[in-house]
Amino acid sequence: MKRPVQTLLLTLTGIGLLHTALFTDTYLRYVKPGLRPPLIVSGAVLLLLGLAAAAVRGAPGPTAPDDHEHGHEHGHDHSGAPRIAWLLFLPAISLLFYAPPALGAYTAARSNAKPVAVQKKGFAPLPATSPLPLTLTEFTKRVQQDRSGAIKNRTVQLTGFVTPAEDGDGWYLTRIIFTCCAADSQTVKIRVYGTEAPPANTWLAVTGTWHPRGALGTRSAQAALDTKDTHPIAQPVNAYTDDLPLTPS
Repeated sequence: MKRPVQTLLLTLTGIGLLHTALFTDTYLRYVKPGLRPPLIVSGAVLLLLGLAAAAVRGAPGPTAPDDHEHGHEHGHDHSGAPRIAWLLFLPAISLLFYAPPALGAYTAARSNAKPVAVQKKGFAPLPATSPLPLTLTEFTKRVQQDRSGAIKNRTVQLTGFVTPAEDGDGWYLTRIIFTCCAADSQTVKIRVYGTEAPPANTWLAVTGTWHPRGALGTRSAQAALDTKDTHPIAQPVNAYTDDLPLTPS
């Protein structure tokens, strides 16, 4: 790949990173919010390197010696690169003009389930709010670890996207969680009963009660919900956490 093309690639990548991290929330599809500053720094460094390379190339340089010119007449120019190297431009351009789709049901069906940590300090009383908003992790903890059975018969509201069940019978309400970035994503899923499966990747707020299967407060209890109501919601800004949803700005 010729030097001008390398310079252009550096510049485009830097501009793309800065555009994605400064002016959109698209970067949240790939990394956690805390990695935004490093993305901005990386974009700025790449842009400066590209501009510096362009400036150096534009500056007049010393005249090449005759034997160098002679070598090029009778030798071979090895400065080229495989044509496949041009594919490096695709991710650089995509940062500016096309955002790859967010992770969803396809990934969730094939990624590892995130282990739910053991609640060592006991559980605080549940608020009287009805329906009670909970994250999928909180609901799972209450179902499988809270021996007081406080979640029994409580109407809760959970949010996530639809992932079809492996056997094709039913579906899960799902959240994908980034530890650092998309490469280490894990999932938390709640089995949903009482309604037909909506289209995969549909974001929903689901209201219902615990589906009684297994001994409540033990690992034998299934993290599952009998639905009373579902309604579509916009994908939240914090889509790759298991937090209560934030409204897109």
